[in-house]
Amino acid sequence: MAADEEGEQTVSINEYLQSIEEEELEADLVLGGDEGDECTYSKGYMKRQAIFSCVTCTPNGNAGICTACCLSCHDGHEVLELWTKRNFRCDCGNSKFGEFSCKLFPNKDVENTENSYNHNFKGLYCTCNHPYPDPDLEEQVEMIQCCMCEDWFHEEHLSLNSPNEIPRDEEGEPLYEDFVCKACSEICSFLTLYPKTIWAAGGQPIAPLTTSKDKSVVEDIPPKDDVARKRENHACSDSSQKVKLVVDANGEPVSDDKKFVTGESSQNDDSSSLSRTIASSHATCFLGEDCMAASLVSESKPLFFSKNWRDALCRCSKCFDMYKQKHISYLLDKEDSIAEYEKSAKQKREEKLQRREGAELNFFNNLGHIEKMEILNGIADFKDEFHSFLGSFDPSKAITAADVNQIFENLKNKRRRV
Repeated sequence: MAADEEGEQTVSINEYLQSIEEEELEADLVLGGDEGDECTYSKGYMKRQAIFSCVTCTPNGNAGICTACCLSCHDGHEVLELWTKRNFRCDCGNSKFGEFSCKLFPNKDVENTENSYNHNFKGLYCTCNHPYPDPDLEEQVEMIQCCMCEDWFHEEHLSLNSPNEIPRDEEGEPLYEDFVCKACSEICSFLTLYPKTIWAAGGQPIAPLTTSKDKSVVEDIPPKDDVARKRENHACSDSSQKVKLVVDANGEPVSDDKKFVTGESSQNDDSSSLSRTIASSHATCFLGEDCMAASLVSESKPLFFSKNWRDALCRCSKCFDMYKQKHISYLLDKEDSIAEYEKSAKQKREEKLQRREGAELNFFNNLGHIEKMEILNGIADFKDEFHSFLGSFDPSKAITAADVNQIFENLKNKRRRV
């Protein structure tokens, strides 16, 4: 981007086309390839989808709507883009919307009991509870999303000594695939028992932790070969020894009948998608420890995980039960991750572009000879006129809307003469 003699910002055609393509790609990544043609309610509680909150209809922030309903039912309303949410079903037109009815799928249940809502649905984020965009800031600050509670956090509110502790490369790009906030790290403190290979460079916990067996476990645990031998020689504690521990937001244990759930509503975990994984899992625990009894000695801290870190998680029956008890079974599902969501979105985008290109080619092939020649001649005329314009135009000046209009006016006059 450059500036002309009058100081106005100018952009080249290539820059303009590139910016349009980047904006379309960004939208496709957020929407997951959803065209917004139909309400997603019939698909049930989707693993992950783009969700919006209509402040006009539900100012209390207790409902979420899908892409199609955002476009069709809430056009002209004040709508908040929440990026993506897991295990969510479209609320549009249910009891939370009063007399308002969904135009696309009006016959919805009174309420989606498994949906989970946080202050994001009111347009508030982070521990500071500020809106985004923040009207009090001249320049908006980048935020990071926790992969568990799915809230967004400002870097300065991550409880780090310095933003430099966030794993990034020399160009400032993130080196981590997933981030877990401080509050959620108390729920999954057992993850600190894993080898350093699951941590992004510079993002691994360094404080020692203690297990129920009074063993000191540090971050730099034995290499993979030793861990593999542990699989064969150690198993999780048997059922008579298992400690049924559930912690609240402050890391304090609570009874089984009052569980604190992070990132999900109190729901019946649907483990069907994981059944094949569990069936093929090891009979012994990867860690050889009682994960439920593991607790940090020092204060918990945010966690940054490396690429494909979920693949390294133990899937033995004991660990699987522990994940279910903590209501975080989604961590074992690779398709739950944003990385997989965006990968799928890119694939759908490529398929959409191929279909579009194929449809255009089929349209052209189905035309008669005369229509084909008119289209080809029109393209040739435009190329000639555009080349003529560029050849006579001062390259030091910016192309204006008037210049573009003149090109098409010349083409129109040329066709009249023909």
